[in-house]
Amino acid sequence: MAGALAGCAGEMSILDPAGPAASAQFWVWWAMLGVSIVVALVLFTLWLYTFRRREQPKRTPREEQRIMLRWVIGGGVLLPVVSIVALLLFAAPTGRGMLPLPLPVGEAELIEVVGHQWWWEVRYPGENGEGDVVTANRLVMPAGEPVDFRLTSADVIHAFWIPRLGGKRDMVPGRYTTIRLEADEPGVFGAQCAEFCGAQHTGMLLHVEAMERDDYDAWLAERRVPPEPIGDEGDAVRAFGEHCAACHTVAGFPEALIVDDVTHDIVGPDLTDIGSRPTLGAGVLPMEEGAIAYWLQHHQTLKPGNRMPPHNHVDTETLQEIGAWLEAMDP
Repeated sequence: MAGALAGCAGEMSILDPAGPAASAQFWVWWAMLGVSIVVALVLFTLWLYTFRRREQPKRTPREEQRIMLRWVIGGGVLLPVVSIVALLLFAAPTGRGMLPLPLPVGEAELIEVVGHQWWWEVRYPGENGEGDVVTANRLVMPAGEPVDFRLTSADVIHAFWIPRLGGKRDMVPGRYTTIRLEADEPGVFGAQCAEFCGAQHTGMLLHVEAMERDDYDAWLAERRVPPEPIGDEGDAVRAFGEHCAACHTVAGFPEALIVDDVTHDIVGPDLTDIGSRPTLGAGVLPMEEGAIAYWLQHHQTLKPGNRMPPHNHVDTETLQEIGAWLEAMDP
């Protein structure tokens, strides 16, 4: 029992709620567990009782049939119907609380999340389509107020799930769904893709930070400042344009340095603020000095099957220069 209870806390535990939606689900879970235990105990008691009876009752076939019908109708029809209806009445408000319904005052903060194999794109829309902030594998949200997460997928079906804040929502290619969640107070939470999406499904983690409103506004404001143009000086800048810029974006990077023999298709994460992110590869590596260079050299070993091609044709010194340059990307 002690070992089982040890799993009731932690950043990925639904039994350690940190928001109103998660708290409502928490009580639904306990209610379902309690009812299940009662039903199981009743069934086990009846089952054991049949072994303790020493005499077989004498009944006519008609009486046996009548008793059988009582068990079938009562236990097989009425009991499930009553249980399911009661559960729906008890749990329906939980689901309703995660719908993007109109608020009494103001509007909920809107954050867009796009699932990719196997990383997260997080977008903060600006006003009138200007000033959008884009990051990856890190979600920052205001605490103490509802947040609407607008979800979709760029490839296969994923699922957005922050266990301590509320239930999961599927992310379907070509469709948009919205789930409303709220963090009671500032904190750091774990999130995970909750729908099998390929070989690296378990390696698709999302780092979630809830901040005070003022800190959140300051964080957004830093990233909405127009970036300074990046000069074409430096081996790292030119190497990034040759080997990386066809798939990745860095704000202010000169188009003239992008070497693209086929097409310019941004399929990888935006790297504008990569130096400020807590992890690399959607939770594979902690962000520390030299981590980006190590990822560039060994990413197919660390996360086999990811869409970034191996860099066997690039020498180690060049990859280290690119890594050091990218580590400085911290607004």
